[in-house]
Amino acid sequence: MSNPASLNQDGSHPQPIGCLYLHGFLSSPQSAKAEETRIWFEQHEPQSRLLIPTLPFEFTDAIAMARQQLRQLQQSFDKVMVIGSSLGGFYATRLAQDFDVPAVLINPAVRPHELFRNYLGPVTHYHTGVEYQLTERHLNDVAAIAVQRVHHPDKLLVLLQTGDETLDYRHAAELYQDCQLDIAEGGDHAYQGYREQLPRMIEFGRLA
Repeated sequence: MSNPASLNQDGSHPQPIGCLYLHGFLSSPQSAKAEETRIWFEQHEPQSRLLIPTLPFEFTDAIAMARQQLRQLQQSFDKVMVIGSSLGGFYATRLAQDFDVPAVLINPAVRPHELFRNYLGPVTHYHTGVEYQLTERHLNDVAAIAVQRVHHPDKLLVLLQTGDETLDYRHAAELYQDCQLDIAEGGDHAYQGYREQLPRMIEFGRLA
């Protein structure tokens, strides 16, 4: 039996959508938001498909994998979207620009090459405990992915919380000022209330 929450107001099924979820730096598909997204799709979007790849540490490899996964979804769905958190939001911005697809950004990183300069040297993956070496080369690699100006602002929904302890939300507010921008007071980098935003996020992906 269909979940009533997954039906349109007229009782019809919504158009299936392919969704790519991109986790943040040193995170994984086991992160809280990734898990909440997966569960929500299982409950409310049984006809749709969600991909949550394990992004490599290397930034050039990560964006290449994200591109490949997005193309895979485009082969099966007329409508595709990207959800990106933190560094995943940084990647999602590039994909939205290059593929002209809608993306929802959750407390996205805007200048990771500047932020990461403070973390050069050994860094540890949050979920696996594996240690990596962050080098100057990595700063150059991630800077090359950056979008300097958003060309399709109507394709981006940006959710920020001012209490983000990792990123200065004002940087994102400036870059995405012409997009659909939602700035909530308080919260944190993980984005409090994420699950409650999912219906709105998927609707944006369908309509944008």
